[in-house]
Amino acid sequence: MTGSAMAPLALAYAVIEGGGGAGSLGVVLAVNTVPTILFLLMGGLFADRWSRSRILFLGNLVAAGAQGALAGTVATGHATTASIAACGFVSGTAASFIVPAGQGAVAQIVPEEHLQQANALLRLPSNAVKVLGPVVGGFVVALSGAAWALAWDACTFAVAAVLLLGLRLAAPPGAAGGVLADLRSGWTGFRSRTWLWTYTAAGTVLVAAWLAGFQLLGPLVAARRYAGARDWGLVQAAFSCGLLAGTLVCLRWKPYRLLAVAVVAGGGLALPLAAMAWGLPLPLVLVAAFLAGVGLDVAIVAWTTAFQQHVPSAEQGRMSAFNGVGERLAIPLGYLITALAVHAWSSQGVLWACAALIVAATVLNLCVPDLHRVNRVRREADPA
Repeated sequence: MTGSAMAPLALAYAVIEGGGGAGSLGVVLAVNTVPTILFLLMGGLFADRWSRSRILFLGNLVAAGAQGALAGTVATGHATTASIAACGFVSGTAASFIVPAGQGAVAQIVPEEHLQQANALLRLPSNAVKVLGPVVGGFVVALSGAAWALAWDACTFAVAAVLLLGLRLAAPPGAAGGVLADLRSGWTGFRSRTWLWTYTAAGTVLVAAWLAGFQLLGPLVAARRYAGARDWGLVQAAFSCGLLAGTLVCLRWKPYRLLAVAVVAGGGLALPLAAMAWGLPLPLVLVAAFLAGVGLDVAIVAWTTAFQQHVPSAEQGRMSAFNGVGERLAIPLGYLITALAVHAWSSQGVLWACAALIVAATVLNLCVPDLHRVNRVRREADPA
């Protein structure tokens, strides 16, 4: 996570150092994102057929190679938009296999009664790094150049691959049919679980509205109503601190209604959007961003635990992939809708619309009866 926290900033400056501008950076980011949509289903399929520990090892090794090659081209001055995009495509492809395999691997390792704490512990270092990682990355890039930050990212992937050699997980049972047959059965399983596809659909709307309102319009609103980059940095820091606090909450609190808690907590993302749309003072915006961070992390941990407890191990790779594709489609969707909306509405109007969409998606999802049947699976060893 330390390498991944530095990588976006290093990637941007690698493009700049190579003579590229906004257009080149846009191409690189798009090429990096596309594989996670194109190959995520394939990654989920393999996660249900092969040893997940072996997939995690190979995925981290491939990512290490891609980032190492990128660091080498940048360091030698041979980096071009095409070469940077090619390395990003390989890294994105590796990620599309790592994500579903990791989701299923946790459920194979950890007893059901400890899944929530395990999921929270996995998020603890990543959330902690989000607070300081970009700052450290900025200093590394400023003092040493983008190549060193990218080289560190490659080293962290390589170390992760070596550590994963000690993990030996058997391949999930089943998955004896062909690839297309497994995909069809996976889609049938996804559609048959009403709580799963409705949560995915609501998540697509929620993520699109959040990206449009916070990531895209947030800096613009900060520049117009607050003190620009300084205050926007404080808002992002408050959100990151909220994520870390949410992880700590999940280490102690074990709610019974896991999926309902995930839906309600995720709805907290509307708070900073409404605060900025209302033009509230910066301290209140910071509080709203902090609460949104707490809610998001609680939602992620509760959702992940519910998913691992209520989806059989042999199907978790494919179900995770279908869910992931739905939420990743929200990235281009959110940016496209915002680009069209800002021509007709003011930034304030779009922020209100995004906040309303998050609230509407949350309320409608809570109205799904099947959602309220997905609760914590209790065991005798579970004091909750």
